[in-house]
Amino acid sequence: MARSFIELATRGVQHLTPYQPGKPVEELERELGISDSIKLASNENPLGPSQLALEAAAKVLPSINYYPDGGGFALSAKLADIHEVDASCITLGNGSNDILELVTRAFLTPEHSAVFSEYSFAVYPIVVQAVGAKANIASAYAEEHQHMPLGHDPEALLSQIDDTTRIIFIANPNNPTGTWLSPETLEAMFEKIADDVIIVLDLAYTEYMDDDVKPPLNDWLARFPNLVVTQTFSKVYALAGLRIGYSISNPEIADILNRVRQPFNTNLLAQTAALASLDDTEHVVNSVAMNNLGKTFLQQSFDKLGLLHLPTMGNFISVNVKQDGLQLYQKLLEQGVIVRPVANYAMPEYLRVTIGTQQQNERFIETLTGLIK
Repeated sequence: MARSFIELATRGVQHLTPYQPGKPVEELERELGISDSIKLASNENPLGPSQLALEAAAKVLPSINYYPDGGGFALSAKLADIHEVDASCITLGNGSNDILELVTRAFLTPEHSAVFSEYSFAVYPIVVQAVGAKANIASAYAEEHQHMPLGHDPEALLSQIDDTTRIIFIANPNNPTGTWLSPETLEAMFEKIADDVIIVLDLAYTEYMDDDVKPPLNDWLARFPNLVVTQTFSKVYALAGLRIGYSISNPEIADILNRVRQPFNTNLLAQTAALASLDDTEHVVNSVAMNNLGKTFLQQSFDKLGLLHLPTMGNFISVNVKQDGLQLYQKLLEQGVIVRPVANYAMPEYLRVTIGTQQQNERFIETLTGLIK
């Protein structure tokens, strides 16, 4: 063969590194010949899906020989009602990741740039590089910052916007740090961003946030026509395996996103389960309550161990283990505990830990304590 196929790929794709998901339990147990492993690596809801979602999905299983509703009419209408917007403002995605890619494909070219902070979600640089655009990466707060170590620095983000910038990504709370910006800070930022820059506000973990820091979305969507809000059913709604998310934006942007959206990008089971999940507010309340209890337990445990942990409004905590995080991750794997090393985010001494059930949290802390003492 005269040349490698990688030479035929676009320049952006040539240098991409594939996204690395959390290690599945089945893979670990197969590799090590162990059982009873726990996974606290991918920020999944340990309570599992709503019973309403399971029952609804089961009812439509016999119909999977048919294509799903390509426009997701029922789910879009329900989401529009909840968010008090017109259904033309909703775009459904195969997970909110799909929306991030749609925005990038629709608005970025190799002549353009996108802005995001260091320690931001790994998908941002991937989708930007895939289209050959430039990434303008803002410095985050230092680890020594009094209130929000490694969090987004609003002024640094704004300073990275230039004449080529078409998109700015802001995750609130951010993954993998768990840090967040207040509604007042975000609004002040939005007011300084030109209308020709698309603001992507990634709210994958918004249900876990305290009420006083949740964003006033209706007000912002009315005031900022360049705002695209992304949300997911993978986290508190526990439908990660079905891949379903959505965005809310002004209808003109939604129309553009739907032009590049793949046909039938959300499947029948996902649409049906998501629709039913929206009716089960008790499941959400219970999930958040359990998360808050688990967060307190883990934070207090880290304090007792003398380990720095970042402030979080998500269903995970990033903790500085004061040693090579990847090596400690491997040792935890050998004990049947899967967490997430974050050296790929330039956080080599940190591990990101999903907040699990109390039993899972206790097992993790017990195992961690035995390995670091």
